[in-house]
Parts: sequence; structure tokens; C-alpha cells
Amino acid sequence: MTDRRPFAVAVVRAVACLLALALALPGTTAVAQSPPPSAASPAAPAGGGQTFKQEELDAMLAPIALYPDALVAQVLMASTYPLEIVEAARWAEQNKGLKGEALQGALQGQKWDESVKSLTAFPEVLDRMNKDLAWTQKLGDAFLGQQKEVMDTIQSLRQRAQAAGNLQSNEHQKVETETQEAKQVIVIQPSNPEVIYVPTYQPTVVYGAWPYPAYPPYYPPYWAPLGGAFVSGFFWGAVAARLLSLALAVAWGSELARAEGALVARSGGWPAAIALGGRGM
Repeated sequence: MTDRRPFAVAVVRAVACLLALALALPGTTAVAQSPPPSAASPAAPAGGGQTFKQEELDAMLAPIALYPDALVAQVLMASTYPLEIVEAARWAEQNKGLKGEALQGALQGQKWDESVKSLTAFPEVLDRMNKDLAWTQKLGDAFLGQQKEVMDTIQSLRQRAQAAGNLQSNEHQKVETETQEAKQVIVIQPSNPEVIYVPTYQPTVVYGAWPYPAYPPYYPPYWAPLGGAFVSGFFWGAVAARLLSLALAVAWGSELARAEGALVARSGGWPAAIALGGRGM
């Protein structure tokens, strides 16, 4: 495994713009009726020279497609730095007691990409990416080489979950269909703009009938919550930490830029102070 930092840095601006534009599917009158991306569609070569089929993209993205928009963006960007994910996970394990401003201050001394730093506030997400490096690197390769297909697949998966009746607004999240750049997208944001809940969910349940039996959604058994019960395929944890300035923000219909140590949306986004929550934090 090699550190692809130089290449990822070179494409980060183009990738960020694609986060705003490529997530949108072709305009439809009803999102739930839009067909999933065609498995026969040609794809650009991935970052590592590999091209992923639509079935593979569905399987690898299924575990994160229903995360809040901002967290999806950070996971995808961080996946292009697998070696930094390993370093950050080890560092986080050794510094479990750091929270809020103390965590922010300690992170300033690290040279990791800002997306990697942001995941230290979500130790469970970071731990999964560290333990499943093969999956993480596939995410990174797909994101670098097939950005449009990746973002279209996320929208397709959200449509399936919504059509199955398993993706809807509740006390933890706000799910809305918006028109951005003259196209419709499903947007997932926290119900409380100051709190981010990270869902643990069963891909084999929330997406309904899976169309690719030979490519089941990626979901290792140890991802299941300990001592918790799924409701409609979801498990929600409790709020546990607050991070003051390493904000997560994304607007799918606007240009993104890196500023002040955070990924922020130029045309709006979330406040700089965001409380972060999730099971096991």
C-alpha cells in the first residue's frame, strides 16, 4: 500500500467540485422512480488503475451512503489517505481522553489531511476504516477515479432505502429531496444542526431486495451494535462529544473549498461549532 497524498492533493479541488455536482442524478419528477445507474455504463479508470463495476460500487458504498452528507464527504476524502487513516486510528486510540478544544489543539500538530483529522471525532467510523483497509482503499480508488459514478451510486442507494420505507426524517436526521443545479438529490442532515448522529444500519435490510446476489453489500459482522436493537434496520447511539472548530459542512449544489482547517461550503453550510455524536463515542 502506498501513500497517494501527492496525487490526492492534486485532484482535491476537482473532487470537491464534483461533490457539489456529481451527486445529482438526471432530473426526474419523482426521485423514488429514478432507475439506478446502469451496470453497463462505461467508467473512468480508478486511482489505482482499477475500474469498479456498478455492482462493486453498490456493495462498497452501501455501508456509508446513508450517513449525513457532511460525514459522507469526509469519509470519501479521507479514504484517499489510507496510511494516514492507520496513523490517525492509532493516535486516537492513545488519546481517547481528548475531547473538544483539547482534541482540536492536539490535532494541530498532526500533518494529516483535514478530512482524516475530522474523523478523530468519530472514533467508530475511523476504527472501521482502519480495520478494513482493503475496503477503505477501494473507496479511495473509486472516489479518485470514478467520482461521478460514486456520487450517482450514493443517490441510487438512498432512493432504494427511501422507496423501501427505511429512509425518512426522525429525531436524529432530516431527509429531504431538493433541487440543486436543476437536478433532484436526497439530502441527509442532522435534525438538530448542532448534533451529528452516526447511524449503524443493516444494508441487507434498509435497501430492500438487493439486486446483486453475487455482490452483497459490505457489512462485517462486528459492525453490528453490541447490546443494541435495530429499528427498521437502524441503530442510533447517544451524543457524547463536542468539537468546536473542525467543522463538517457540505452543500451539494455549491462549490466546496478548504479554509481555516475545515471543509466548508462557500455558499453556506453548518456553523463552526458542531456537537458530534454516535454510538461508542
